[in-house]
Amino acid sequence: MDESLKPIFSNLTDGLDKAIEHLHKELGKLRAGKATPSMLESVMVEYYGSPTPLNQVANINTPDARTLVIQPWEKSIVQDIERAIINSNLGYNPQNDGEVIIINIPPLTEERRRDLVKNAKREAENAKISLRNERKDALDKVKQLQKDGLSEDMAKDAEGDVQKQIDSYSSKIDKIFEEKEGEIMTV
Repeated sequence: MDESLKPIFSNLTDGLDKAIEHLHKELGKLRAGKATPSMLESVMVEYYGSPTPLNQVANINTPDARTLVIQPWEKSIVQDIERAIINSNLGYNPQNDGEVIIINIPPLTEERRRDLVKNAKREAENAKISLRNERKDALDKVKQLQKDGLSEDMAKDAEGDVQKQIDSYSSKIDKIFEEKEGEIMTV
C-alpha cells in the first residue's frame, strides 16, 4: 500500500469504530426487560444548583431483574432524585421511603417490544449512515490523491479496500442489531 493512503485508512477505521461504539451505547439505553443502571444514565439531578448525572450523586443497584434501587450519598437529595426521575419522561414510577428510591420495572408488552425493536433498527440504520459518510470521505480523499499523482490502479485498489472495510463493518452492525432484537423479543 502506498504511504499516502495509510492516513486515509487510519481515519476510516477510527470513524467506523466510533460508529460501532455509538451504536453499542445507544442500544444499551434500550431496555430489554432486565433492569440495568444504564437505564437511568440520562437522568440529571439538580445538585447544589447545577444539573448533575444521577450516577454522580447516588449508587444505583439492581437487586433483581425487575428492580432498581437508588441509594443517594446524601439523604437531603432523595426528593430531588425522585423528581428528576419523574421529570425525565422515562416512564418510571419511583417509590421513595426517605432513604432509598425503588423503581419497579414492569414487564414489557408485545407492542412495547416491537417499538423497542423499531428504535434499535433506527439506531442500526443511523450507524450505517455513518459508515456511508465515512466511505464518502475516504473515497474523496483517494480521488484527491489520484489528482495529485497516485496511479489509477492504486486508486482503484484503495477504493476496493475501502468498500471491503465498509462491508465488514456493515455486517457487524447487522449482527449487533440481530443480537439486540433477540434480547428485546425474548420474554
